[in-house]
Amino acid sequence: MAKITLDLHDIFNKGDLIEKEMERVVQEAVRKRIAMVEIIPGKGSGQLKKRVIRFLQRPEIKRLYHRVEKDSKNFGRLFVHFRFE
Repeated sequence: MAKITLDLHDIFNKGDLIEKEMERVVQEAVRKRIAMVEIIPGKGSGQLKKRVIRFLQRPEIKRLYHRVEKDSKNFGRLFVHFRFE
């Protein structure tokens, strides 16, 4: 299964860049029909993960994917699943 990974460790303190990168990977997944995007906000204080979840809850983004899965073994990782018909 093809997937895209977005590691936010390097840009955790660059607000605008975080939004642009998340938008980029979601659009790339849709364009290339990739089934899963792995987003790694890291463990930290949890603020970055909350920001990622808020981004994914936006109506214009939420309509593009099927579901979000929080990794049960790694608190600092999310999987965004896409379904293409």
